[in-house]
Amino acid sequence: MNDPLPPGGVTQASREALAARASALPPIRITRVETIPIRVPFRVPFKIASGGARPSSENLLVRLHTDAGVTGVGETQAWRRLGSSETIGSLTAAIDGLLAPQVVGRSPFAIAAIMHDLDAALYHSYYAKAPIGDALYDLAGKLLGVPVHTLLGGRCRDELGACAVLTIKPTLEETVAGAEEFAARGFTSFTIKIGIDPGSEVKLVRRLRERFPEAILRVDANASLGFDAALALLRRIEPFDIDAAEQPVAPDDIEGLAELARRVAIPIMADESLSSPQDLLAIIARRAATVLQTKVAKNGGIFNMRKLWTIADAAGMRIYPGNHPSTSVATASVLHLAAAWPGELLHGPFAVGVTGAFAADVVEAPLRVDNGAVRVSDQPGLGVTLDEDAIATLRIDR
Repeated sequence: MNDPLPPGGVTQASREALAARASALPPIRITRVETIPIRVPFRVPFKIASGGARPSSENLLVRLHTDAGVTGVGETQAWRRLGSSETIGSLTAAIDGLLAPQVVGRSPFAIAAIMHDLDAALYHSYYAKAPIGDALYDLAGKLLGVPVHTLLGGRCRDELGACAVLTIKPTLEETVAGAEEFAARGFTSFTIKIGIDPGSEVKLVRRLRERFPEAILRVDANASLGFDAALALLRRIEPFDIDAAEQPVAPDDIEGLAELARRVAIPIMADESLSSPQDLLAIIARRAATVLQTKVAKNGGIFNMRKLWTIADAAGMRIYPGNHPSTSVATASVLHLAAAWPGELLHGPFAVGVTGAFAADVVEAPLRVDNGAVRVSDQPGLGVTLDEDAIATLRIDR
């Protein structure tokens, strides 16, 4: 077993120690890319403004096998909402047919080169590339005996604050009761799903502000509103100290986002509008948002999210670490990226699956939210171990 590296930032000595560990290993090659489709049930149907309430989420695990007997794992989603048209079938076909041949036979340490070749093999398709990149980081960390945040530059924080997502419930009272439950668990940051009934949503925001005068409140329309409706609603909730309004209008309406940013006091957050670095540069050029949300699947995993965070930081934007509802695998991905980030991060919905949305997980020791935050693991790789019995129950191809 390798001795642990020093905590905190990576020093010259620790970089040399990592290099020595890597050079001491025999040549290791990736032998197989395994795709594992699963259906994970929600505790209660998950409802946002677009589409009906979902009883479950279709997710895809990707496991990289090596000739050393060590494996790495990543996770993505077939989310099928605005900004995502992927299905389990399309993800599996892309990975098995086009991306896996770029990975098999390669060194698991060739992360940048492999991710470059994935881009050359298939345009965009961040949902398909995300689990491969994250599995590479998991694999490299396990082989070197270090957590992924060490590979990314060293731990800068011990935990990351989680935001509670208040999905659309049948009544205002039910939504407020859900917020009360989250508050009792230590959450101080809430995202309120909106976009269906403006009158009721204004009442809900007012009620939550009265009940939680010191809490951070954000709203998220999931790109469901037209410009006029978005402008009217945001102006009505301006008095309630809203920290940010997430993606009020359609993903391709960057000019609409920019106009909202000029006409309301609430900061605008980009989510569905943001996939690639080019998307972010366009948002910055038009001053369409001052906050961005990234997600593992939507933005291509650790490797690509880190690019977006760097660009956003240079532009003075606030960073909101998010995720689609995910198991502990994709949750750990954001956690390690955040752990190695030296700048400020907002309390985000990166852990929405493990905060209580999902009724099951796929790892032996699921990540936990304690007092509104998730602690960073110092175990090798992403710090998660797949539970084969749980996977057998959830997988949908057998």
